Amino acid sequence: MARPRDLARSFYKRDSRVVGPELLNKVLVHGRRRARLVEVEAYVGGIDPGSHAYRGQTPRNAVMFGPAGHLYVYFTYGMHWCANAVCGELGEGTAVLLRAGEPLAGLDEMHAARPGAKGIERDLCRGPARLCQALGIDGTLNGVDLVAPGGVRIVDDGVPPPVGPGASVRIGLSAGADLPWRWYVPDNRYVSR
Repeated sequence: MARPRDLARSFYKRDSRVVGPELLNKVLVHGRRRARLVEVEAYVGGIDPGSHAYRGQTPRNAVMFGPAGHLYVYFTYGMHWCANAVCGELGEGTAVLLRAGEPLAGLDEMHAARPGAKGIERDLCRGPARLCQALGIDGTLNGVDLVAPGGVRIVDDGVPPPVGPGASVRIGLSAGADLPWRWYVPDNRYVSR
């Protein structure tokens, strides 16, 4: 396996629908914890009724409108954190939701953070809220630079994205639910559905 390398800002500075499938098999890193991204969803600002940025910038979603390569972390259902990689140009409000990961390192810390997984490795990072909980990602990391050393990063360890990723409509939406902007690694047991 190749030595992991950080993704360049130019990687993120593209349409989220291009970045999304290319994030598959990249590795999300926070401290000693690492998970291979196996499922993602794109959100496309003002043209996407399922996006937090659809109605414009607010204090909650401001990071989405900022520079590409930052982490947009938000609280949902009054109990869960979810994380997105900000994409595109300044002011576009586009991002890729990190939906699921395959645990690679720091499993003891992940199990401690996710007692609800009851020791089942498959359940550590299946779904966006579980992924954040397992990797210790919360609102204090909203806006962190994914391209800067340390902190939260997404790295390429040489495993390429699947040539034919699975694709479907996004999950858990009412508005924009018909848009086919969810991608996943086929036959990977860590995909959320």
